[in-house]
Amino acid sequence: MTIRKVLLVDDEEDIRTVGHLSLKRVGGWQTVLAASGAEAVALAAAEKPDVILLDVMMPGMDGPTTFGQLRAQEATAHTPIIFMTAKIQKQEVARYLELGAAGVISKPFDPMTLPTEIRKLLPST
Repeated sequence: MTIRKVLLVDDEEDIRTVGHLSLKRVGGWQTVLAASGAEAVALAAAEKPDVILLDVMMPGMDGPTTFGQLRAQEATAHTPIIFMTAKIQKQEVARYLELGAAGVISKPFDPMTLPTEIRKLLPST
C-alpha cells in the first residue's frame, strides 16, 4: 500500500515530536498528530490518514477503546491501525492483533527505523 499520510496518536508530547520528525523526515510522509483518543477519532475522520499509529496507554480513552471508535466510524473502518506500546508481552500483542490491528510497535521506537517497521507491518501493493 502507498502511504502518504500518517496519524500519530500519543498523549506524550516527546513521543509525538520524535515520531513526527521520524515519519516526516525519514518516511517522507505527511504527519497529523493527536494527543488523545477523542482527538484522534475526530482528526481521523477529517484527515483520512493511510495508517494510524495508536498509543495503547492514554488517559481518558485508551488505545483499544479508541481503536473501537475508529472502527465504528465509516471513514476509518478499514484504515490500518498499528498499536504502539511499552508493554510488549506476547499475550498483549496477541490481544491487539485479535482486535484487528495491523501490528504492534514497541516503545521507545528507533526514529531512524520507524518508517521501515511500519512498512513491514502493512500489506505491500
